[in-house]
Amino acid sequence: MALPKIDTPVYDITLPLSGKIVKFRPFLVKEQKNLMMALEADDSDTIEKNIKQVLINCTINDDVDFDNLPIVDIEYYFLNLRARSIGEVVDLKYKCNNEVEGRECGNIMETSLNLLETKVEKKDGDNVIQLTNDIYIKLNYPKFRSVKQVADINDMTELALNMIVDSIEYIYDGEQYYYANEVAKHELISFIESLNHSQFSKIEEFFDDLPKLNKTL
Repeated sequence: MALPKIDTPVYDITLPLSGKIVKFRPFLVKEQKNLMMALEADDSDTIEKNIKQVLINCTINDDVDFDNLPIVDIEYYFLNLRARSIGEVVDLKYKCNNEVEGRECGNIMETSLNLLETKVEKKDGDNVIQLTNDIYIKLNYPKFRSVKQVADINDMTELALNMIVDSIEYIYDGEQYYYANEVAKHELISFIESLNHSQFSKIEEFFDDLPKLNKTL
């Protein structure tokens, strides 16, 4: 005699940056077990692989390319998946740092957070950056694949260069578009290294203002 099957609800969300509509089911005990094992391993590569596998398992539509989704889309999706799987409300405690009579309060405050109320904070700005009178560069938001590509890089300068290069869509010189997927990586790195301080600061500003998950309590 076959055991009864438990129906699993299906939800859908629109990812805030890519606009991709994703249908998903909550993760089950088997997926939660894999996540816990990954966290206990304390290895970024293992955690990244397990998070990706859980997302693949729980996603109903098969046209979602996780590697090329912006990292914030992945974070937003995973937060919603967690809320639908375990619970929407999380009880939190935080230390009050308001000053009272010249001293930090220090009281432990209790509050609760509804994960589904967490939104992506996105600043106004253009991802096409003018470097000179003629040269422009278009940057995309860092993709989930970048997590894997930079995971083993310890040098901060090299890590930053790799993140920037992986985010380039094209470079335009006033006459021709040079698309990053058609240019060797070492050429892109050389181009970034050839920028002066003022030009590179414009790129740094783009990354400083990347969208992020935010909820004010």
